[in-house]
Formats: sequence, structure tokens, C-alpha cells
Amino acid sequence: MRAAPVIEHASLPKGGTVTVWVGVPDDPYFDDKKNLTTVDIQLHEGNAVIASLSTVLDPEQDSEARQLAREVRAALEAGEIGLHASELEPFADRLR
Repeated sequence: MRAAPVIEHASLPKGGTVTVWVGVPDDPYFDDKKNLTTVDIQLHEGNAVIASLSTVLDPEQDSEARQLAREVRAALEAGEIGLHASELEPFADRLR
């Protein structure tokens, strides 16, 4: 996930789309991402990050990150969760 984040596109029930992004975020203090260990889940609307939360995942857990992104996309598309970081917490805090 350091080189390529997991990305899913969700169509919202009331119209519009958001991108579900799971990966190692950029940090201006580190030139090399191999030193970073935090994996975030973010919701993007266009170029804007509208929600961001750290997860319990490690950067090597690619299949778990794909599962997380698919679960969040499905919940968004079903209208089960909204576009707030607090609603991502149950997904971000659960081990897979």
C-alpha cells in the first residue's frame, strides 16, 4: 500500500460519487514511505478529502485493505453510513 493505495468508487444513494481510498498517506516529514507504518482510510469527493481515519491495518496487509475498501463502498452505496469519519470508525478499528 505504500506504492499503490486501494481505491474503490462508491455511488451514493442520493446521487453523486465518492472514492474510498485505503493506503499509507503522504507525510511531508518523510521522503521515503518505507519508514511509514500508518494506514488510513479516506473518503474523497473530487480532489477533496472529506473524511480520514487511521486504521488498525499494517502496510503489508493488502488483501485486508481491499476487503476494508469493499466493505465501506458497500455500506455507502446501501446508505448504511454517511460521509463522516465517525461512521468509518467501526470499519477502521476491526481486524480482518
